[in-house]
Amino acid sequence: MNEKLNNWINWILYDELIDGKINAPKHLLGIHDYGNGQVITCYKPHSASVSIKAPSGKTSFPMEKVSEEGFYGIYFPNKKFKGNKYRFVTEYYDGTTVVSADCYSFEGLFTDYDAYLFAEGKNYDIYNKMGAHPMTIDGVKGTYFAVWAPDARRVSVVGDFNMWDGQLNPMQIHSASGVYELFIPDVNPGAVYKYQILTRYGEILYKADPYGNYDQVRPDNANIVADLNEYKWKDEKWMADRAKVDRVSRTKKPMSIYECHLGSWKKRDENSDFGFYNYRELAKMLGDYLTEMGYTHVELIGIAEYPFDGSWGYQVTNYYAPTSRYGEPTDFMYFVDYMHSKGISVILDWVPAHFPRDAHGLGRFDGMPLYENADPRKGEHPDWGTYIFDYGRNEVANFLTSNALFWVEKYHVDGLRVDAVASMLYLDYGKQDGQWVANKNGGKENLEAIELLQNINTLMEERNPGAYLIAEESTAWPGVTAPASMQGLGFLFKWNMGWMNDFLEYMKLDPYFKKFNHNRLTFSLSYAYAENYILVISHDEVVHLKCSMLGKMPGLEFDKFANLRTAYGFMLGHPGKKLLFMGQEFGQQREWSEARSLDWFLLDNPLHKGVQEYVKELNHLYTKYDAFYYNDNEVMGFEWIKVDDADSGIVTFVRRGKSSKDQIMVICNFVPVERKDYRIGVPCLTEYKEILNSDDEKFGGLGRTNKGKKLVAEKAPCDRSDVSMVLDIPPLSTIILKYDYK
Repeated sequence: MNEKLNNWINWILYDELIDGKINAPKHLLGIHDYGNGQVITCYKPHSASVSIKAPSGKTSFPMEKVSEEGFYGIYFPNKKFKGNKYRFVTEYYDGTTVVSADCYSFEGLFTDYDAYLFAEGKNYDIYNKMGAHPMTIDGVKGTYFAVWAPDARRVSVVGDFNMWDGQLNPMQIHSASGVYELFIPDVNPGAVYKYQILTRYGEILYKADPYGNYDQVRPDNANIVADLNEYKWKDEKWMADRAKVDRVSRTKKPMSIYECHLGSWKKRDENSDFGFYNYRELAKMLGDYLTEMGYTHVELIGIAEYPFDGSWGYQVTNYYAPTSRYGEPTDFMYFVDYMHSKGISVILDWVPAHFPRDAHGLGRFDGMPLYENADPRKGEHPDWGTYIFDYGRNEVANFLTSNALFWVEKYHVDGLRVDAVASMLYLDYGKQDGQWVANKNGGKENLEAIELLQNINTLMEERNPGAYLIAEESTAWPGVTAPASMQGLGFLFKWNMGWMNDFLEYMKLDPYFKKFNHNRLTFSLSYAYAENYILVISHDEVVHLKCSMLGKMPGLEFDKFANLRTAYGFMLGHPGKKLLFMGQEFGQQREWSEARSLDWFLLDNPLHKGVQEYVKELNHLYTKYDAFYYNDNEVMGFEWIKVDDADSGIVTFVRRGKSSKDQIMVICNFVPVERKDYRIGVPCLTEYKEILNSDDEKFGGLGRTNKGKKLVAEKAPCDRSDVSMVLDIPPLSTIILKYDYK
């Protein structure tokens, strides 16, 4: 062996390389100055010979085979090559020749400043560094990989480009940050990969990339290299307009949300586990349907990658990858782009509360608790069988914060609905005594989670004006939608779970018993302005033997449909933005299942078609008249007219917008009793116009409307008002009147 080469080689590192334990391969492999000369080494197991040449040169320099394991080296007495301006020519025993750039000759891209910010939990653009990023460096195409695994002994990139051999591409650790990185030439989009991790205890793990952008279709679970910069967006005006909407003005805009699970909205093949439509196909089908139906927003469940269909996407294994069930990342970008072209905002369900134990996922990522808290009393949900993120660890907080920003900034998503917020806020959530640990003040509040949520909401507002977060928070935690600067959590909206529970319980009752439960209908107005609420009838209410919305309604078939229309009419009039789960807009009969398509054939039935037409009409009225939404969070926006006559089953109220014109009065009859020439109190002495009656024949009713009747108020006291009027109120119905206040 050349004496200079022998003297330069660090034989301790050599042993680590051969044993598969090296975590700083660039200290041994690649190109290195040595005195006035140069040393180049490489590791090519199972090869016959390796030589070096310049990319455009014809002269090659044979490398010395230092060991039969495949370690090669060469010493040049002068500076023969500069940087990475050389190529390995590797000959194998079967006659194969491979020409490649040296992955260990490229400078690392993860800087000391990146590491500092990451350790502080403030590297909010970390998704541009972590993961797999196709790029060209010094004219060489390849992919840059970076992963955080501070307790690993060694991390390698393995994939279909290196025979899944962990010895071929060990990664370089970056100082004390625990981040491993490596640029591998000739690895292009479409390459399949994982990280092979050697733990401190000698165990070999194969882990999916926590920051990976594209996954194999389940049950396979490796990552696929993807280029997120190749898609050409067409929603520049949408994004510019979105950025002009501030926090207050966003609450004054209409929100009629269609909650949707793409895989079961419509299926290409009901008999196939893989019979899904592509994001691009779904974009047109769903986008056009939502436009026709008058929805303003779509909320997608199950987008971040997950392995088990039955979890609906709430057991996430890859937070930075849209599920491959429906296509590639650029396909999902097209989906969002198309929705924006139709004027529809896109909301994603986001699950920072917990993650599953799947072997390829985040759990015990580098052989030790990393993303989860090491103490099972803090790091595990006993009821759910999942891990809880360690919110107090800066790098984990950074992972989640960056992920929230990622969906908004890379995919132009307009909002995130944060799942299971209550489980984040309370240390004792779902736990018995002895299963949780109090905070430093002796309380049950999760102080680290609170700080994280406040920071995410603050950053979102600063970096992406017009984008927002919605909390699914099921307790009475104060200030969920108050700004973080005012000690609130900073969310823009909160799901109104209290209204939903009370209202559905009321609607399920036989009409006789409703008068004894009238408070279930009215109680929500006592706290309607405590938060910025969204009224929700979500997927959770139509599964697990809870029945569909139609199935919850009492009575025979006709009454069930009339009850359902009445319920949706009351929901429209009640203060708060609106959300309805897919299928409920046409009266789906069966409970929802992710395994099958919605029962679109029901639309052949006039009653189901009538409900669909009714919801369509409600949505279009909602967006046409700002009285339905403009003052959702202002006391002046709502007033009861008739509220205390539980025996009649009738309630009436008014909604006010930003002017005295086109104000709205809503009349709901929750019992199957027709009221002919019924006198009701009204807000002012003017003429009223019936703009919707749920008993209209086109909605599946019997046509007992007030069409053609002149509805004029007169000075006659009724319902605590000095003025009133007479009209017909059908049984089990909602009537909406329009008037100008005088």
